[in-house]
Amino acid sequence: MAESSLSKKAAQLSKTNARMVGIVGAASFIVIFCLVASNALISQNKYQSHVAVAKESAKKQLDANVAAYNTLQNSYNKFNNADPNVIGGSQKGTGDNDGNNAKIVLNSLPSVYDFPALTSSVEKILKDRNINFTSVSGVDDPNAQNTASSGAPTAIKVPFGFTVTTNYSAAQGLFDSLEKSIRPMVIDQVNVSGSSSNMTITFTAHTYYQPAKEFKIEKKVVK
Repeated sequence: MAESSLSKKAAQLSKTNARMVGIVGAASFIVIFCLVASNALISQNKYQSHVAVAKESAKKQLDANVAAYNTLQNSYNKFNNADPNVIGGSQKGTGDNDGNNAKIVLNSLPSVYDFPALTSSVEKILKDRNINFTSVSGVDDPNAQNTASSGAPTAIKVPFGFTVTTNYSAAQGLFDSLEKSIRPMVIDQVNVSGSSSNMTITFTAHTYYQPAKEFKIEKKVVK
């Protein structure tokens, strides 16, 4: 009887221990699961907070851009429709100094490298003043000169040169015409030979072009 009673107690104790192990195991699993889930929720909440801040910042920037666009559009229209234009010509005329200001600005600082257009401009100035000249010299190398557009473009120098045969009075007028040219022409060096009535002048000069400014809509990864 005593052995039977001990066996029953041992069996009950074993069942109780097994039950306790199961309860402890289940409790541990629940605790670990809650910790992992809490950490995931905290990380997700932090990420959503970063996203919300980034969205708010983007919205403020967009609102500022819209306001700036409206101001810029009004300023552009006022500038472009001015008559006379920035160089004293007619806004609607067809002469050398005529045209709207936007056209004048584009002519003065083109957005692409175009050496043939530069030579045509120089030759027109010389022909309009009836000055004998050699062809405009320079290196027509668009592959070396062309630069991709960017967010902050800068003006790029384009060197050129030419030689004229004229007299002293006409030479003075030529300098004046070059100075007042729509496209800026900077004279780097002048070599003069001959007499006041028959002189040969060699010009070494440069002008500029500026690549277009590129507008980009960027994507940002929020971490």
